[in-house]
Amino acid sequence: MMARFERWRKSSHSAPNGDCVEVGGSPDRMIGVRDSKAGAGGPVLRFTRQEWAAFLEAVRP
Repeated sequence: MMARFERWRKSSHSAPNGDCVEVGGSPDRMIGVRDSKAGAGGPVLRFTRQEWAAFLEAVRP
């Protein structure tokens, strides 16, 4: 079963035209990442909370 993601929020580094990466959460505690240009029906990358934390740790200065 695919997770249903909610509470999408845009990156604080979004382009002024609105093109950005959005992050949302699901009731089963997964993290979803999508491209706002693709719209609500576009593909979503799914991460566990541990995977997301590791990603953020790796990319933060």
